[in-house]
Amino acid sequence: MELPDDVVDDLRKRLRRVAGQVQGVERMLAEGRDCRDVVTQLTAVSKAVDRAAFKLVSAGLAYCISDPAKAEAEGYVLPEVEKMFMNLA
Repeated sequence: MELPDDVVDDLRKRLRRVAGQVQGVERMLAEGRDCRDVVTQLTAVSKAVDRAAFKLVSAGLAYCISDPAKAEAEGYVLPEVEKMFMNLA
C-alpha cells in the first residue's frame, strides 16, 4: 500500500518526536530523576507511539474503503486491516 505523502510526513514527524522523548527518558535516568517523573515520560512515549500506529492503520482503512479492489490486490483486505486496528486497541 502506498501511503499519501502527508501521512508519511506526519508519521515521520511523530516518530522523530518519540525519539526525542526516549532520549529525554534516558537523560532522566542518567540524572537519577524520580521514578514518578520517568514513568510519566514513558507513558507519554507510549501514547505517542500508539497515536502514530493509529494514524498508520487509519490511513490503511481509508485506503481499503476508497479502493477495495486495489487494496485487496495488494494484500490489504479490509478484515485484515480491521484486525490490525483492533490489535492496537
